[in-house]
Amino acid sequence: MTLPVLRDDALVSDREGFALRLSLPWIRSLPLSSLQDLAVSVDGEPVGARMREGHPEWWFLQDRVEVVAPAPLADGRHEVDVAFSILIPYLPGAPGHPLVLPFRARRVLELDAAPPAPSPAAAPRAPERTAATAGRWTLAASAFNWTPEVIRAERSAPDIAVAIAAEGTADVLEVELGQSLRSFPAPSADEAAGLGTRIADVGGRVSIAGASIDDWTGDGGRRSEDERLAFLLPQLHAAHALGAEGVRLPIGQAGEALLRRLLPTLQALDLTLYEEMQGHQTPEREAAAVDVVAAIDDPHVRLLVDISMLMPALPRTYLERMSALPPALHARLREEWRDPGTSAAVTAALHAGEVPPELRTLFMNLIVRFGRSEAAVLRPILPLVGAFHLKFWDLEDDDGRVSAPIRDLGAPLRGSDFRGTLCSEWGGHEWLGDDPTETTRAHLALAREALGAPSPE
Repeated sequence: MTLPVLRDDALVSDREGFALRLSLPWIRSLPLSSLQDLAVSVDGEPVGARMREGHPEWWFLQDRVEVVAPAPLADGRHEVDVAFSILIPYLPGAPGHPLVLPFRARRVLELDAAPPAPSPAAAPRAPERTAATAGRWTLAASAFNWTPEVIRAERSAPDIAVAIAAEGTADVLEVELGQSLRSFPAPSADEAAGLGTRIADVGGRVSIAGASIDDWTGDGGRRSEDERLAFLLPQLHAAHALGAEGVRLPIGQAGEALLRRLLPTLQALDLTLYEEMQGHQTPEREAAAVDVVAAIDDPHVRLLVDISMLMPALPRTYLERMSALPPALHARLREEWRDPGTSAAVTAALHAGEVPPELRTLFMNLIVRFGRSEAAVLRPILPLVGAFHLKFWDLEDDDGRVSAPIRDLGAPLRGSDFRGTLCSEWGGHEWLGDDPTETTRAHLALAREALGAPSPE
């Protein structure tokens, strides 16, 4: 993800030479051991950098990690180039191994620059509350939309989440436990309850809390089933303390045995565990996991569908960012996204080394996060679906590429018993710097209108 790594005041003098303060370019806190393969250059010269001793074992999303190098720097401006890998312990990569992603940031930084002055305290936004419903369905907003602001750490993550409700963007919101609670991955009930109370005090409530199972440890070791259960249980109790009605995991990650072990806790806490399907996934590809949810046959285990599965075309702003791809591939992405052959062309380009290094992380969206299904594939599984994510990337909708999937979803929903939430979730902050509050408000308005409109025949 193209999230900030080096803030303006990242380069500082140190008794050993200099220190570089790195922000975590990810969407949730990670074990510090996830940071690997660190390489730092200053003014074109490699320097031997190592992590400063004494950091906590977990890298909280709003904290910075200091790496130090025995190379004194002259006053003034320096070009800093930092590269590293991050092991993502809850996502699979190669078979039997966790996902490892490369990151690189290059900036000209002032040595010992003063931290940015706090922004003048803005007058609180007057709540602009609009109906939280679209027909009989509840609209929500995800705090995930504010991820770059969370990483900048100008406000605390809980303050950002509370403001979503306080400023009237949405009364119902989803939060990420690994983004909002400093005590993650074993979040304390007191910290969670405090955040839930603050949200309730401004007229909001939490619908679903994003949870995680770290299948791998930071050094790449695989957790046992008992260790996976122990990792997840504190998050269920924190979600309950937060006032959430459910938690969310990637589809199939838990597996049937763990789901059945969790079921008594889910029932006791009256929590629903949602298994999320998104992007390139389809009910057919995930048939085994869908069958598990059906076989458990309990309302405390349900599916969550992200409409990134239903993209008729790629976002224009994304295509603009990817303009350095080979022209033939770029044209295909632009004009033939839903053609089955496009998927093979994407994979072939990656394996052939045709993707520029600076685009590789963003390019992976084509393989993982962007889907090409029709809404009709959802009809057979609707009785098992308890919530939707109305994923969007930008608001360029003159041809309906944003609103059409929402409108197409409305048709089967109108003929179903669905009563869950439909949550606005913005993924475009990976490459756009738009204001998340205004963007989310505009998307919720678009979604409300699209859900009320019939799909064209």
